[in-house]
Amino acid sequence: METVQIVLEKELLQATDRVAKQLKRNRSALVRDAIREHLRRLEIRAQEERDRAGYLAKPQTPDEVHMWEGVAAWPED
Repeated sequence: METVQIVLEKELLQATDRVAKQLKRNRSALVRDAIREHLRRLEIRAQEERDRAGYLAKPQTPDEVHMWEGVAAWPED
């Protein structure tokens, strides 16, 4: 691991310490997990954007849509 220095607003630091205490974790572990989660969400968002761009570049034809309607399983209410 590497040691880094970051600057946080006082309120953010206090909130971080409060949550870390509630979770019985240290501040560093909480910040590491928060960064990992944020990076994971950014990657998901990027993948969704790539998928969206792909579907916009080559939209499905009406025949393709109807083909999948018979296969789709919708939950019972």
